[in-house]
Amino acid sequence: MEGSIRDLLMGPKFPDREFVRSGATFGEVYAMAAGLRADLAGPGYQGASVCLAVANRAVLAAALLASLAGGPALLLPYAFSTQAFARMRQLTGFTTAISDLAMDFPKGTKIIRPQPGNTAGLATGARVLPESELLKIFTGGSTDAPQIWLKTVRNLFGEGFFLARYFAVTEKDCIVATVPPYHIYGLLFSVILPLVSSATVIADTPSFPGEIADAVQESKATILASIPPHYRAMRERKIVDSSLRIAFSSAGMLDAEDNAAFSLLNKAGVVEVYGSTETGGIAFRNRSLGETSFTAFPTVSWKIKDQRLCVRSSYLSPELPLADDGFFTTGDRAEPGGTNEFILKGRSDGVTKVGGKRVDLEEIRAVIRKAPGVSDCVVMALPEAGSREHRIVTLVQGTEVDVDQIRKTLVSSLESYALPRFIKTINRIPLKENGKYDRDTIIQLFAI
Repeated sequence: MEGSIRDLLMGPKFPDREFVRSGATFGEVYAMAAGLRADLAGPGYQGASVCLAVANRAVLAAALLASLAGGPALLLPYAFSTQAFARMRQLTGFTTAISDLAMDFPKGTKIIRPQPGNTAGLATGARVLPESELLKIFTGGSTDAPQIWLKTVRNLFGEGFFLARYFAVTEKDCIVATVPPYHIYGLLFSVILPLVSSATVIADTPSFPGEIADAVQESKATILASIPPHYRAMRERKIVDSSLRIAFSSAGMLDAEDNAAFSLLNKAGVVEVYGSTETGGIAFRNRSLGETSFTAFPTVSWKIKDQRLCVRSSYLSPELPLADDGFFTTGDRAEPGGTNEFILKGRSDGVTKVGGKRVDLEEIRAVIRKAPGVSDCVVMALPEAGSREHRIVTLVQGTEVDVDQIRKTLVSSLESYALPRFIKTINRIPLKENGKYDRDTIIQLFAI
């Protein structure tokens, strides 16, 4: 690992090649990295965290290189809002930010604008320790979860090097990513992966079907990194003259029909990557090859204990609670599915109790998803005011949904105590930028 990082800091293999399509070259990224490293060389930055508030993939890559070369750890916000920065200041005390745009930082924040420097200084920095802090990812969190996940050099670049080797990503590849690079999935696949493989990435982050199809066609992209809602929107959209050789999906489970529709139309299998910010990548499957179970990455060990998936790998955040044998118990239920394969059975926290009886929210969701006109749905258990009980609510996405018919179907399929108390319809379920459900907004829709 140290050797790979040392080689990376020695300079780009292809200085004149575009890191960002029609944008910065690899040589320019390294020059920016050298400039940032020089700006952050003062003793005041030792042990500090610097806010990395940029959406430009070239600047993100440069900042990561500067941190690898002995610079301070970087803090990645989940949004560029006044509230996010204020909360981040409260939690970390950061006083310096790298930014290439005008943003509303807390008063007194020192802003560093990326400028080119002498690249020779990168390779002569302090020794790179794989377990040293590299990035602190601000997730926004909730009252019962950490709001910052620490990731080490080994966590992030170890996974990046592995992905490049395993999926044979090289300088011949061009990547289109539909998730912003300041979210972990976008950072890994559209910043770190091209940085370690010499691949090119496009500057934009398309999100609508036409934009995605045009971006892939115009850039002659070979790799697409997207999320389930975008694949759903692409079900009937064929990419003209597509040069895709592989597509990735993460940040949630991809519906089998959405997967099949995209793969059939565009002649490229979708590799679903299972993992999280705190665990890193865990496993994958490609349904176009007939795979229904998830296969663990060769770098990940796993086992099932009390029906829950436990994993051990070098991608785990050092802040995760580990058992004595180094395994972390995830919140996902699983069962064996074959040699080095497992089948995910939903979240363990997706099982709640109503009237003292267990209710599986994923089971309810599966029934509703089969109803005519339903394109997606979210099932949640919300606490009853002044009680330890929960009420089950459902938000259904679709323009021609028959709620009465859904209720009849549920009555015939579920026990009475498992029936949702409220069912609401909506044209589009609220999502966060990373493609996950915006649960806070959804809860507000059921506020009574």
